[in-house]
Amino acid sequence: MNIELFFQRTEALHKRLADLYQTATVLPWVPQDMLPQAFEELHSTSRTVQLAVEELYQQNEELIQTQNFLEAERQRYQDLFELAPDAYIVTNTEGRIYEANSMAAQLFNVSKNFLVGKPLVNFVPLEERQQIRTELNRLVQSDRTKELLVRLQQRHGKTLNAALTVAVVRNQDGKVVSFHWLIRNITERQQWQSSEDNSINNILENRQLSKYSKGENITLNPLEIFYVNQGWVKLSTFCETGEEILIGLAGPGMVFGSSMTSLNIYQAIALSNVELISIYTTEIPASSTLSSTIVPKINQRLQQTESFLAISGRRQVQERLRYLLEFLKQEIGEPITQGIRLQVRLTHEDIASACCANRVTITRLMSKLRKEGIISFDTKKHIILKDFN
Repeated sequence: MNIELFFQRTEALHKRLADLYQTATVLPWVPQDMLPQAFEELHSTSRTVQLAVEELYQQNEELIQTQNFLEAERQRYQDLFELAPDAYIVTNTEGRIYEANSMAAQLFNVSKNFLVGKPLVNFVPLEERQQIRTELNRLVQSDRTKELLVRLQQRHGKTLNAALTVAVVRNQDGKVVSFHWLIRNITERQQWQSSEDNSINNILENRQLSKYSKGENITLNPLEIFYVNQGWVKLSTFCETGEEILIGLAGPGMVFGSSMTSLNIYQAIALSNVELISIYTTEIPASSTLSSTIVPKINQRLQQTESFLAISGRRQVQERLRYLLEFLKQEIGEPITQGIRLQVRLTHEDIASACCANRVTITRLMSKLRKEGIISFDTKKHIILKDFN
């Protein structure tokens, strides 16, 4: 129901009650001792409706603010996608390209407009196209990022050796909706790949670790990106009313940093004991090893942010909570005997900030799920999930 219309109807109800009261007081056949109690009950009910309208207004405003924040975050990652130092394309499950960055157009020696709508196999030599088609069929059944080494053919016939990193993207129902491809020209880089000095592990292991204890606020520098070596980090912002909004969770192998967002308020808090490795943003385009490693991880953060955005767009709090738990099960869940255990301990306040709801509502809904046997908790208060079906 339209909130404004609902508000207007509650105002009309108040006016109608006032008119009825005035009319009833002058009617001789209405017992006077019945009026106070009857109208007190009506007033109480009307006040409850008013409070419900006010809460709907507040939740609607919070939802709009959250969507604006997350849209700004999504746009930031879109810019990073476009300016990535390597070729990036997005295809459907049949391998047809519907998004590509400038480096992809340069790699294939065509314009971006020409790339969009074309099957990826069009840029593979005829004798190797069946390999790509077979891999596409396998990817639909996979949840893991996969590496492929193939030959690609540019528009005017020149071939090159390429390393393809492909990530599978699923919707909330688990259906594969797209493939994200990072494409690197390795014709001139193959000697680098065999060089131990250019190994990403060597690059990172020679750096000093920054350690934070659970609950600590992580100091952010706009000139650097953090690589999570161990632990989990909560990423959040604040709306105008001062309420926290959860916008991401960064775990081992993931990256985050204030340079990756356009939000004015952006904080990172350790959800457990955390070890971080600092990488300056100027290092990434200067190192092929770093760029080929970090860019897919930036894309991973983009996918996570868009998932939070989709969850916040659900109309009902109960529905938002359900989709959030399903998302967290896929993102940070680990199989145990009782079900799927979330590796990170999230408070009701954390869950409420991700669902654009108040903590009291989330506590009530979580209690209901627990009574229904859908969720439980381990000794460390980690959520254990079972199927929602």
